[in-house]
Formats: sequence, structure tokens, C-alpha cells
Amino acid sequence: MSKKINNEAKAIIVKTTVVHTLTYFICGVAAFFLFHYGVALNDSSFMRPATDAIVKAGVVFQPIRGLLFGIVFFLLRDILFKRKNGWLIAWIMLVFVGILSTFGPTPGSIEGFIYLKEGIIKISGGITEILVQSFLLSFITYYWVNHPEKKWLNWVNGSLFVIVLTLPILGLLTQR
Repeated sequence: MSKKINNEAKAIIVKTTVVHTLTYFICGVAAFFLFHYGVALNDSSFMRPATDAIVKAGVVFQPIRGLLFGIVFFLLRDILFKRKNGWLIAWIMLVFVGILSTFGPTPGSIEGFIYLKEGIIKISGGITEILVQSFLLSFITYYWVNHPEKKWLNWVNGSLFVIVLTLPILGLLTQR
């Protein structure tokens, strides 16, 4: 891989990872309070309760997902980042492939509609959260990748990324 491609890959993958983790955290916290996820998780027969340590540490695992998104975004870089509305293409791709057309029966997906007992009304908060989060991931990543001269974005997003990953770890350590 040439040095230019290697730098481009690193920039897209790192920026996607950071933006995914930040938008996951922000949208997740907002949705937790707006849609009363604590109650919903505790009442669920197939999800861990909100008090479970792994749920509390959920954001710590998001860089893995961000890395996977970043690899796909890099592979599709000419379509997603070199077109005027590439962010819209990225968002539509995430919604169609990652939300509506999952291979398993997840809430908000076509398979979920067929196989899950919960109706669309019960999961409307969740679908709202993931539509907003995927939109923000697409738009902010597109903007950041296409404006490398804005060094302040590196500092702000990098600092927030470290804070967002450190807080749940510290919270879990203080509980032990």
C-alpha cells in the first residue's frame, strides 16, 4: 500500500472510530433518559439490566465497532468522501444495511418486524436513537475527513474520545 493510501486509510479509520464512539455515547445517554432505557432494560427478558457492569462499560467496546465502520468507509472512500453528498450515501447505507436489513431479528429491522413480539411502538425510541446516531456518524465523519486543515477538530474529538472511554472505566473501578 502506498504511503498516501496508508495515511488516508489511517485518517478515515481513526476518525470514524472516534466519531462512532462519541456519537454512540452522546445518543445513548440522551436516549437512556428520554426513552427510559433503565426501566426498559430491567423489564427485558433478553437484555442485560442497566446496572450490569458490561452495560455500564458498553461505550468502552465501541472503538471496535468504529474500527469496523472505518474499514468499510475507507474501502468506499471514493463514494463516501469524494462526492458532495457522500455523507448522505453513508447514512443511507448504514440505515439500509446496518439497521433495516440486519441478518438477525433485531428491533427496528425487517427481520425484527417478522420475528419479534414487541411491536414497532415499543421500540420507537431505539429506532430514533440509532437513526440519529447513524446520521451524526455519517455527517461528522464526512466533515472531519474532508476538512483535515481544521486541527481543532482533532484536539476536541480526541480529548472527548479519551474522556468518554475513561469515565466508565473509572466508574467501574470505584465500584469494586
